[in-house]
Amino acid sequence: MSAVMTIFRREFAGYFASPVAYVFLVIFLIMQGLFTFYLGSFYEREQADLVSFFTYQPWLYLFLMPSIAMRLWSEDRRSGTFELLLTLPIPTRSVVAGKYLAALAFAGLALALTFPIWITVNWLGSPDNGVILTGYLGSLLMAAAYLAIGAAMSAITKNQVVAFILAVTVCFLFLVAGLPMVLDVVSAWAPKALVLAVANLSFLSHFESLQKGVVTLGDIVYFVAVIVFWLWVNRIVIESKREAG
Repeated sequence: MSAVMTIFRREFAGYFASPVAYVFLVIFLIMQGLFTFYLGSFYEREQADLVSFFTYQPWLYLFLMPSIAMRLWSEDRRSGTFELLLTLPIPTRSVVAGKYLAALAFAGLALALTFPIWITVNWLGSPDNGVILTGYLGSLLMAAAYLAIGAAMSAITKNQVVAFILAVTVCFLFLVAGLPMVLDVVSAWAPKALVLAVANLSFLSHFESLQKGVVTLGDIVYFVAVIVFWLWVNRIVIESKREAG
């Protein structure tokens, strides 16, 4: 655990070593406000809730979460510290976990800084804060899934731009898997069981349930399974590079 925390502190501090982190936080908060109050027609709906806040998050995260994760391994490979990191007497799983938790903590900080939006909604009306809480839970789980994918893609290449593009592509596939247009194409040639499996891969369907205040074990297990799988892929990639080196 001490090894994980050492890596965590190093990586988390690294986000604030340059103005990029602060620029990211400002952009994230501005975009959340725009999506919530303007594109989401918050005032026109005349309802005290955060439906418009959560509705656009899957698409906002599609680009913002890979931008957080793309530096996790690519930066070390670019700066030459990757080889040094692999020679340390630290298990690969600890390094993977430490880096991932640092990215998740940064994303969690960005999400926590949206609290003025929650305060505004409570000031304007009497929302169901239980539903809002489950929405935030779903949002954090979805962000964690995006980051796990982004971390794995960052481990594959030392080019951050390539890592970003790969992460966005894979996350996009998970995002649109349950959309009718995708399922129509799959159902044209695949058996019903496969169509159902593809639909269940969608981030949207599992996030929408939590967004509506419906907490089911299946949705939680889904996000946890996605996170664990991609962290396992991350570990396998790094171990293969350690053995090759």
